[in-house]
Amino acid sequence: MSNTTVKSAAAEHELVAAAASGDFASFKRESEPLLTRLHRFFHRYPTAAPAIVLLMAVLVFSTLIGDRFLHPFNLSLIVQQVTIIGILGIAQTLIILTAGIDLSVGAIMVLTSVIMGRFGVEYGLSPILALGFGLFAGALAGYINGLLVTFFRLPPFIVTLGTWNIFFALNLWYSGSQTIRSQAIDAAAPILHWTGQSIELLGARFTYGSLMMLVLFAIVWYALNWTAWGRHVYATGDDPAAARLAGIRTDRILRSVYIVAGFFCAVAAWALIGRIGSVSPQAGMMANLDSITAVVIGGCSLFGGRGSIFGTLLGALVVGVFRNGLALSGVDVLWQDFTVGLLIIIAVGLDQWIRKV
Repeated sequence: MSNTTVKSAAAEHELVAAAASGDFASFKRESEPLLTRLHRFFHRYPTAAPAIVLLMAVLVFSTLIGDRFLHPFNLSLIVQQVTIIGILGIAQTLIILTAGIDLSVGAIMVLTSVIMGRFGVEYGLSPILALGFGLFAGALAGYINGLLVTFFRLPPFIVTLGTWNIFFALNLWYSGSQTIRSQAIDAAAPILHWTGQSIELLGARFTYGSLMMLVLFAIVWYALNWTAWGRHVYATGDDPAAARLAGIRTDRILRSVYIVAGFFCAVAAWALIGRIGSVSPQAGMMANLDSITAVVIGGCSLFGGRGSIFGTLLGALVVGVFRNGLALSGVDVLWQDFTVGLLIIIAVGLDQWIRKV
């Protein structure tokens, strides 16, 4: 290339540069609307919504009711009242994270409580063995649910709707619709009442069952967030086809989830015996719906793959605070149920909105 050509190209370049605009590209992010920022926030932190609702409920009821609501004994009473639903909520959360739902958790709980009571009181078995048989029966019931879901490819809703009726029928048949009284349990199997014993701390009274619930939440939180099994549970619920392509044995994960859920239902049965003091085949008839309520209000997506175990704890506490606060305010039980139902609809609507990324 000659010097004349080079000089001509340079001159042309200078002319173009001189005629070009002096504006520069801007990479500054424009301000987003408040609703968009809220959407991003709740999508990133799914437990924020139930935490905010719980805080607002505490502030409102403490203002309306005063010291009676904020008294340490009343606050610890709320924790005691949500113990059963909280433990069942752990089981339900695991199932819902895999995009399923378990309508049989209440039936498994009642059936295993009857097994514990009859083995420990009527059969004269060692109380430890009676408790162990109940826990094993819960895991076995969960395995049956998991096997029906994975082997026969049946929808979890239909499977657990059927086993809900089956387990309740077995419960009534096995128990003969007879209640095992508290005195008989104290005499033959006092360990079944251990979860109902309490300790006092700064004016608050916590049962061992409620403390056990908090420990179980911590254990499951660790398992879901810091183990391969927990990551596989989330992956299976989010996209089972992609999880299988990644080498995850989704059927095995699903069966393990149902087994663990059944085991926690049996733990809830132990807490139930301590809570009511006896073994009743009629107790916990609506516990399955209450557990779903806690999970949904806690921000766990019904479509699977998204949610936090501590969100379920917050959801259970939200229900407990509303029921307790409304009861102290003199509101009829009818309107307490109305309020909880309204919370469920709001929570599901919020979940649908958050999922629209």
